[in-house]
Amino acid sequence: MKNNKIYSLISLCARARRLCSGNFSVEKAVKNQSAYVVIVAKDASDNTKKLFDQKCNYYGIPYYEYGTKDELGKYSGNEMRTSIAILDEGFGNQIIKYMNVNENMEV
Repeated sequence: MKNNKIYSLISLCARARRLCSGNFSVEKAVKNQSAYVVIVAKDASDNTKKLFDQKCNYYGIPYYEYGTKDELGKYSGNEMRTSIAILDEGFGNQIIKYMNVNENMEV
């Protein structure tokens, strides 16, 4: 149930144009600190996960591994996407809230 809420928020962000996707765009958003949350697909390469984990830790941006490339692409309005960044604080806070609830349910 929480999965649907996360994907719904990602879709709303995309429609509001408060989301960027693709490794180069997301990395740029992290570096200028315009990203509030970064989500990387679970089936992304280990190098991509490591890159974003380290960059997000350095800049203090919440980082999550969630969904697949196909799902992130579908809900962000694109084809396959390995990474997305939420550029809005309100959407970012809601996604963080649902991600934390989702993590607690999986444990």
